[in-house]
Amino acid sequence: MADDRTDEIRPSSAVDERSVPPEAGDAHGISMPAACREAGDEAEFVHPADMADHLENLSLEKQVCALRHMTTEDAAEALAELDGNVAVDVLENLDADVAAQIIAEMAPDDAADVLDELDEEHRDVLLEKLTKEDSEELRNLLNFDPDSAAGAMNTELILLEQNLTVDEAIAHIRREMEDKESPYYGYVVDDKDVLVGVLSLRDLMLARPGTVVGDAAAGQSVVSVTYDTDKREVASLLSHYNYLALPVVDYEGHIMGVVTYDDIMDIMHEEASADMLGMVGADPEESVDTPWTESVRKRLPWLMVNMINSALSASVVYMFEGTIAQMAVLAVLMPMVANQAGNTGQQALAVMIRQLATDRFDQKKAWMAVLREGKIGIVTGLFMAVTAFLGAWWFTGNHLVGAVMGGALLCDMMLGAVAGGSIPLIFRALGRDPAQASSIFLTTITDGAGFFIFLGMATLFIF
Repeated sequence: MADDRTDEIRPSSAVDERSVPPEAGDAHGISMPAACREAGDEAEFVHPADMADHLENLSLEKQVCALRHMTTEDAAEALAELDGNVAVDVLENLDADVAAQIIAEMAPDDAADVLDELDEEHRDVLLEKLTKEDSEELRNLLNFDPDSAAGAMNTELILLEQNLTVDEAIAHIRREMEDKESPYYGYVVDDKDVLVGVLSLRDLMLARPGTVVGDAAAGQSVVSVTYDTDKREVASLLSHYNYLALPVVDYEGHIMGVVTYDDIMDIMHEEASADMLGMVGADPEESVDTPWTESVRKRLPWLMVNMINSALSASVVYMFEGTIAQMAVLAVLMPMVANQAGNTGQQALAVMIRQLATDRFDQKKAWMAVLREGKIGIVTGLFMAVTAFLGAWWFTGNHLVGAVMGGALLCDMMLGAVAGGSIPLIFRALGRDPAQASSIFLTTITDGAGFFIFLGMATLFIF
């Protein structure tokens, strides 16, 4: 595949005038061209990720300049490490021939991820400049759901025919290794490319000379995923089995690609970030590079929901206007109840969302986890209730106020713990993202209930 690329992609003059020899990136890291270098910056970087970090701190003009003057291989590695928005900006401002050369050099999964962020017209221009084989491969990857196993898979893998000997297989791997990304495993297939076994490089090296690959893989229970498996489940399986890669197959068992651990680390990071943003009603895709007008559009609906929820809590306070008028100190103590319960609920919420994100959670175990959070709420609530009782009694000189404070705090913390554990499960049962705006609804419950319990108990027991 690599030999065909130069036939269909015409090198531009910008790429021909490279200031770094082709071997520089391989032997000594990636060098920053002098013409594109910021004053005082080091000229060389040990790893593409270091170069990407440096590029992200430069102006767009210098980013484009640097990639134009790197070797194609170095540019491809650096582009794959760039933040998605930065990579898109750079590609859109690069000469189309140069951009296509870089895309052709990238691993297919990385190239598909970058192309997916481009507008359709620009993407088609770049794909037309690739070889027919590369273009079709990338178009196929772009057709898959980005949240599925196929959307995260790499199609560059080493296939071993089951009738090969281990010596032939090792020779085959040596020939193929240069064009493949980290061949952790060899995938044993039959004459129809149906996956029948997986052999690690260690297995092949330790096998007796002359052993047939199919015999070495015989009797294996191969762990694989179908192309439409959700990428969260793929991440969970790869983590569970501690594999470096997981094969992706169709429903007939034909191997389509492989998801590697580095892709899974990216997926888990993205999912954790999305959950964190979703909890507070921000868009999971939002970043500091998102246009501020788009952020306003995405945040405003949830802020309106929060405003309505806050109005409900305020209406509870208004119901007890007479009670507060008779004892103003209640207004001072009231927010403490809601705040403490809200913090308790947030702790339960975070634990539950993390569990849902990393494990497959059956219904019985999920609700047992809610019961566990309830027990924690009771014990921590008792401790805080005693503290609040003594503190409020000392502050007001009225033991009844202390008792109301302690009792309300205990009840609201128990409620907060149970609500924090339950809300993600309810959202999941409704088919929604468990993290989406869950924090907003939790705050409504703990604030509204906390005000009602505290002021209600004060009305009953003090007046």
